[in-house]
Amino acid sequence: MELSQDLLDRLLAESLRAREFSHSPYSNYKVGAAILDEQGRIHIGANMENASYPQGWCAEPSALTAMIMAGGKRAVAALVTGPGPGIITPCGGCRQKLREFSVPEELVIIAGDPGGIRQRWTLAELLPHSFGPGHLNF
Repeated sequence: MELSQDLLDRLLAESLRAREFSHSPYSNYKVGAAILDEQGRIHIGANMENASYPQGWCAEPSALTAMIMAGGKRAVAALVTGPGPGIITPCGGCRQKLREFSVPEELVIIAGDPGGIRQRWTLAELLPHSFGPGHLNF
């Protein structure tokens, strides 16, 4: 999907804003995500750590939950921001969660930080040969 500069700027701003809601007292590594749905709406999420470490969750599932709760069905772009300067990508679990609500060859994953957009891929490039809903023919 081709994203206009205006839309990229909005996604970046929303992802950076989402970082402000991060609950990351243990790592102090604030992550924000902004997901664009098939209706052109942006949904945000932040990472939430927990003293019982496995109980926390990442920014991407938070944003996906907001998308689903707002009636969105498919993610078409996801912009993830960390503190920089290193490039951040969705972790393996988040890649699989994004897979559930996207077409991997079409979902654009964008990495950013307070300095701007750093890199982009499709989900298929980050999660090749993925397992998805189509494999479960009931």
